[in-house]
Amino acid sequence: MFSTQLPEHGVGAGEVIDELVAWAEPGLMAMPSGRFFGWVIGGTLPAALAADWLVSVWDQNAAIRFATPAAAAAEEVAGDWLLDVLGLPPSAGVGFTTGATMANFVGLAAGRTSVLDDEGWDLHTDGLTGAPRIKVFVGAERHASIDLALRYLGLGAPTAVDVDSEGRIDPLALSVAMADIDGPAIVCLQAGNLHSGSFDPMHEAIEIAHKHGAWVHVDGAFGLWAAASPRYSSQLAGLASADSWATDAHKTLNVPYDCGIAIVARKDIMQKAFGVHTSYLVADSQGVGDPFERVPEFSRRARGITVWAALRSLGRTGTTALVNRLADTAQSLARGLAQLPGVEVVNDVAFTQVCLSFGTDERTRLITEKLLDEATVWMSGSEWRGQAVLRISVSNWSTDEADIVASIAAVARAIASADARSD
Repeated sequence: MFSTQLPEHGVGAGEVIDELVAWAEPGLMAMPSGRFFGWVIGGTLPAALAADWLVSVWDQNAAIRFATPAAAAAEEVAGDWLLDVLGLPPSAGVGFTTGATMANFVGLAAGRTSVLDDEGWDLHTDGLTGAPRIKVFVGAERHASIDLALRYLGLGAPTAVDVDSEGRIDPLALSVAMADIDGPAIVCLQAGNLHSGSFDPMHEAIEIAHKHGAWVHVDGAFGLWAAASPRYSSQLAGLASADSWATDAHKTLNVPYDCGIAIVARKDIMQKAFGVHTSYLVADSQGVGDPFERVPEFSRRARGITVWAALRSLGRTGTTALVNRLADTAQSLARGLAQLPGVEVVNDVAFTQVCLSFGTDERTRLITEKLLDEATVWMSGSEWRGQAVLRISVSNWSTDEADIVASIAAVARAIASADARSD
């Protein structure tokens, strides 16, 4: 176990690492496994993993272009590639954050700045005290990271808009909710519902929001990558007309932790929200801007290099194939599991999420417990639409047919074990 007191004298680096491995291994989870379907956690592509090692070895602070031109150049190219493969405006600004929560924070911070600018309010000078109240509209099944980001930004609790049976925001309900808006507003949409994997109707919702002068932010932690596939991009029609987008490269793209991606259509607003000028920093002379002007941090690792490595190793066709393969795996699991006794797939498998019910809530929770106790596969328990479910998130590039077969068999054994206990 880890020592609870700092020793008086240190030990050699080799001994430190030996101790770390010995003490940590019992408490580690096999998240990189092809049979890990808990939460929405991807694996790591080989090229991205090796690039991450180099990022640590090089030990560059990627905040300032003048100090780390190589890191800045790699991140600029990675950003351009991302915009290209996702079909987003090529003039948008791209920043690399710790994860999707902070990527949402960046998009919403830019939105806060923009809508207050439109009201003639100088946020930097006058702060939020006395500012026009920003009304924020979200789908009733948005991810909690949206609420966190709004809390961090001092925007308070949002107005929840009704959704359909798959968790997609209802455009009519959004239109009704915004009908009497008089003042600044932000609308948060979702690309990839946490349980169903479904996508909000982007075109209709964005059109309604913009009609009322609202900033539109899209939380696409894992589902934004569907835009890279011709097979799924139609479900995101109108996506590019939003104002900001957030995703997490550790999920669908499979790069190491931590690597969120914040994209804002207007670079000037992004830089206004996060830029700062001091006498001791060497300003960018190329007019492109510095990396720190797009994220909340001054000091950070060059996490965009791993995105460059992942996309360079995959190429356009490989990125599309990765997205399709993850979705195909979800479909295969859903079909196989639906054939087991008493199993119901309760969502439309629109992308990479599968939710199962085993009849009663009690039976579903018991089977989930048995499955996790065996530890052949990891699938997380959850609650959706008022019932207990076993939730499967397909995110790992390495999941293959053998993993699918083993996972279905593990669920079958969990069912048998739970039923035997009930008898």
